[in-house]
Amino acid sequence: MEHSRRLVYGLVTVATAVALSGCAGMSTRDRNMVTGAGVGAVAGTILTGGSPVGTIGGAAVGGVIGNEIGRRK
Repeated sequence: MEHSRRLVYGLVTVATAVALSGCAGMSTRDRNMVTGAGVGAVAGTILTGGSPVGTIGGAAVGGVIGNEIGRRK
């Protein structure tokens, strides 16, 4: 169990770093959405104990929240 949790944390971290590295040409709204998805994925992973469904759900919810925050600015 511990090994799979570390693997999920590592994958989420790498995916977030790769996603954020391409933010140079993005709008503020797009950056907020990607950042929200990254934060949501990490939060979903932590809250569900490393469940892939929790990670994906957290990323989706975080992306929507980040998109809404970007839209209101």
